[in-house]
Amino acid sequence: MVSTKTSLGGFEFGNCLMNAAGVWCMTKDELAAVKSSAAGTFVTKTATLEYRSGNPEPRYQNVPLGSINSMGLPNQGLAYYLDYLLELQEAEPERTFILSVVGMSPDETHTILKSVEASDFKGLTELNLSCPNVPGKPQIAYDFDTTESLLREVFTYFTKPLGIKLPPYFDIVHFDQAAAIFNQFPLTFVNCVNSIGNGLYIEDETVVIKPKNGFGGIGGEYIKPTALANVHAFYQRLNPAIQIIGTGGVLTGRDAFEHILCGASMVQLGTTLQKEGLVAFEQITDELKVIMEEKGYETIEDFRGKLHYIDEK
Repeated sequence: MVSTKTSLGGFEFGNCLMNAAGVWCMTKDELAAVKSSAAGTFVTKTATLEYRSGNPEPRYQNVPLGSINSMGLPNQGLAYYLDYLLELQEAEPERTFILSVVGMSPDETHTILKSVEASDFKGLTELNLSCPNVPGKPQIAYDFDTTESLLREVFTYFTKPLGIKLPPYFDIVHFDQAAAIFNQFPLTFVNCVNSIGNGLYIEDETVVIKPKNGFGGIGGEYIKPTALANVHAFYQRLNPAIQIIGTGGVLTGRDAFEHILCGASMVQLGTTLQKEGLVAFEQITDELKVIMEEKGYETIEDFRGKLHYIDEK
């Protein structure tokens, strides 16, 4: 029997597919719907300390090969998501979910993570270091000194399973430098990648989203090659104990297969989930299983990370 079961941080999941933070995760109703779907688990909307309404509308637009967005971190605030996860933990102790968080400043980040540390939450926490669409705020993960300093302080008090969501890197030396930093810390996972920041999409003579004069994060088919490169680059460089969630350009079972082939232990759906709805989980899972059957793989561990190279002469 072919199985798409997986594990992350020592937790078992019935399916390797899940939502990406930002899609089907703003409210408890949306999260409950993902929980009841074919997805293996869910991740919450990235939570700031307090409620945020986000950037002005229109701030998201589907485009032919993907999407563009400048959401500005709209979310219900940390307590909303943490309280819901604690309720689920009590009701369904056999399941594990992921809490995504970010602070609008280093101090706020520490306040959030100390609250999670002090709580009874037993799941996975994801620190989002890749928010490209908040005006005036840079992406933390592109500043290696700040990233190292932040993680060093976080791990003086945070003892629960922690992963980080990353923006895409584009230079080999940046993979080397980033991995050297991440390998210093007991990270549970890295999530590769968030949208490619500050793209521009034009219809007729006008931009399609309002914030930042139309500049926004690009997702969907556009970013799959970049996402795969990041997944595999970090798979090659990170300590084996640091697992990888692959995100970006997953429309089909073949796309999910390639993320796993590059080293991902779990795979997230973003733009496709936004466009097609929850049925995408079942469709992509079925397609992935067909590929596995055709190739003789029974589990995703049979091929995870086993990307083939062309031999050099």
